[in-house]
Amino acid sequence: MEEQQAPRADRRGGPPRRREGAGPSWPLRRRAWNAKDTADAKDTAGAKGAADPAGEASRLPWASTAALTVFVLVGTHFAAHAQSHRTPLDAFAQVLLVAGCAVLLLRLRHPVVAVFATSAAALLYLGAGYPYGPVFVPVAVGCFAAVVAGCRRQAWAAVGMLWLGHLLVAHWLYRWLPPEGDAAASWGQELGIAAWAVAVVAVAELLRARREQWARERSARLAAAKRRADEERLRIARELHDVLAHSISVINVQAGVGLALIDSDPEQARTALTTIKSASKEALGEVRQVLETLRAPGEAPRSPAPGLDRLPELVEQAASAGLTVTTTTSGRRRALPPGIDLAAFRIVQEALTNVVRHSSARSAHLTVGYEPDALVLRVDDGGPPSGGDAGGSGSGLIGMRERAAALGGTIDAGPVTVGGYRVAARLPLATGPGTLRMPDGRPATPPPSAGDPEEGP
Repeated sequence: MEEQQAPRADRRGGPPRRREGAGPSWPLRRRAWNAKDTADAKDTAGAKGAADPAGEASRLPWASTAALTVFVLVGTHFAAHAQSHRTPLDAFAQVLLVAGCAVLLLRLRHPVVAVFATSAAALLYLGAGYPYGPVFVPVAVGCFAAVVAGCRRQAWAAVGMLWLGHLLVAHWLYRWLPPEGDAAASWGQELGIAAWAVAVVAVAELLRARREQWARERSARLAAAKRRADEERLRIARELHDVLAHSISVINVQAGVGLALIDSDPEQARTALTTIKSASKEALGEVRQVLETLRAPGEAPRSPAPGLDRLPELVEQAASAGLTVTTTTSGRRRALPPGIDLAAFRIVQEALTNVVRHSSARSAHLTVGYEPDALVLRVDDGGPPSGGDAGGSGSGLIGMRERAAALGGTIDAGPVTVGGYRVAARLPLATGPGTLRMPDGRPATPPPSAGDPEEGP
């Protein structure tokens, strides 16, 4: 509202006026672009973090690359002893082996470069006629890094390039390449190399799928934790609203009575102050109970959660606020689950508070019906509204509906044809706390109370 009511800077010396319907000024566009670039950078960083939860993409993998280089060099020298017909290892072979491993330092930041470079180094090595050995291991590592990073087609292309290149070298170009007198490779060897390439790609794809599954599970756990935190925050806000709204309404009415009668009827004013003291003490106790649950989760409550057994207290508090409440009970009264008992108490408390705050009626009728499969609550007042919405359609009504919906029940609130206002709640009793359902059929857990010993923040 303040932004809508802010006066325009039309006076001299103020900012220049912009034509109606024109786009934002250059500084605003520049700030918007900067904000977009920052958001894109955050999204990219988040995507990298999801692909690499350990955060290794921000540094070079020196240790693993050095260990792999030593393994390839030593393994190739051992393999060369059994392949005397191949070209002996020389300085160029050493350079190709070291280069094929060293480029893996870039596999986290630039996986495509790594997989193509390792494939090219291995192809040059084989084309030079050097002995077979662990020269293919860097290619496999680069392929794993590229596939896990999401560059699947590039990884397949690099491995396919290596296989096709080896096929050309082993069956056509061998006549012009070292070593001299070399013959064409057997097709069984080519099938083995093809099987190796397929196995590398398959294992890389399996690893990628597993990493994505881990990322999804981690995201689901974070979302569930956030949802539980949000539900707990809403529950606490609802509890505090119900406690404070009711008690402060009583205190407000009694304070007005006390101020009006302090001179003419001090005894009645004393009674109002006593009611204020009692209501404030009760409110402080319930607020302290909610806050202690936050500070010490898991500890047993010091007092039981309120329920319908405390309806006489609500009726007495409403009477002290000038509202006469008559109560009618139908059906066979029985013990209720703690979640339903607390929700019923809070719904009645909020409905009576709305009558005190928003209705001119000085009497209300409360009906409690114990049906075989449901608890039915109804609060009627004769109205009319006292200058505001008679139903209290703010947070109180929303809270009542949330409480009922969490238990699979419903709330109907609105004016009646004969005048006044009605709040009717229906809470199902047929299902247990572990099988409660939301109105759309989803399973729901009843809202925990501040007095529930199993509750945590």
